[in-house]
Amino acid sequence: MRRLNLGILISGRGSNMESLLRASIHEAYPAKPRLVIANKEGAPGLDAAKRFGIGTALIPHRQFDDRRAFEEELHKALVRHEIEIVALAGFMRVLTPWFVGKWEGRMVNIHPSLLPAYPGLDTHARAIAAGESEAGCTVHWVSEGVDEGAIIGQARVPVKAGDTPDSLAERVLIAEHELYPRALADACRMITAPSAH
Repeated sequence: MRRLNLGILISGRGSNMESLLRASIHEAYPAKPRLVIANKEGAPGLDAAKRFGIGTALIPHRQFDDRRAFEEELHKALVRHEIEIVALAGFMRVLTPWFVGKWEGRMVNIHPSLLPAYPGLDTHARAIAAGESEAGCTVHWVSEGVDEGAIIGQARVPVKAGDTPDSLAERVLIAEHELYPRALADACRMITAPSAH
């Protein structure tokens, strides 16, 4: 089985990144991490990636005049490391159609709601305010529309009486750490599967 070279984009602590790196230690896992890129200086996830022995890069978006110039640097770094699939793990930048077009069908994201419900920000507060009995997370292919790409997998958690956005977020994050490695593996298999022709 061929393992796809994985690039992970982060902005902060990278807890979902760590769940992917832990899963990929096993030779049978279909993704092999080659590079972790952060867009924010001091992102704790970079140190975590180094502890796993993964190559890292810091590409601060504020150093660029516009989003396209920043994304061109991202793209060059991914190509240089022969990345075949990209996982967004707490990467807090909306990507332009140019970048999405370059990586369409090879880039996945995890979002803390049961899409198509609650795309965007403040998902837990919105779910509680709406009186939902369930919340959860979704791994999806990245498309031009924010959180609109085809769904690869979901995990559900109950919304409990007295939940705050923070308490719900904690439970959803546990589900994210279980779902993301499994869904990324499924995405890799979709890419490497012989076409149906």
